[in-house]
Amino acid sequence: MAAGSTYTPIATTTLGSNQAEITFNSIGGYTDLVLIVSAKQTPALNTQYIRFNGDTGTNYSYTILSGNGTSAVSARGTSQDRWYSGYYGVPPTDSYGIEIYNFQNYANTTTYKTGLSRTNRASGGVDAMVGLWRSTSAITSITYGISGVSAYLTSGSTFTLYGILAA
Repeated sequence: MAAGSTYTPIATTTLGSNQAEITFNSIGGYTDLVLIVSAKQTPALNTQYIRFNGDTGTNYSYTILSGNGTSAVSARGTSQDRWYSGYYGVPPTDSYGIEIYNFQNYANTTTYKTGLSRTNRASGGVDAMVGLWRSTSAITSITYGISGVSAYLTSGSTFTLYGILAA
């Protein structure tokens, strides 16, 4: 679905310096959320992740399918302290990787939260992932980060969070 009248921009950030994480706070008033990331990283081959509401407990699970035109892999993680979201599609150091995250029914307080993501980069491949946050709390903040020793999202990386009404 193309961004348009159904997508309401909540916040956009372009990094002015290298950062390990970015957090969107005070999210509310929509039925679903879409996070679009265009990022580079340093050094190479670190893994991006999502956390909700600052939760660092082992409440996250994911399943990923990845391919690069030559080979395909799948992986699964349970009882993780964050939702890892990439393999071939991790942001590279030389060009921007594109990532799209969809968080459905994020404000519901009776069910666990699920999300879908797609990451890709021309020099790497494509990832498709489903993630689960085992919490019935409404999502009020989303943290996107890069994991690794001295790993950073580079200056110029952009992040836009959209809200969707009555999806």
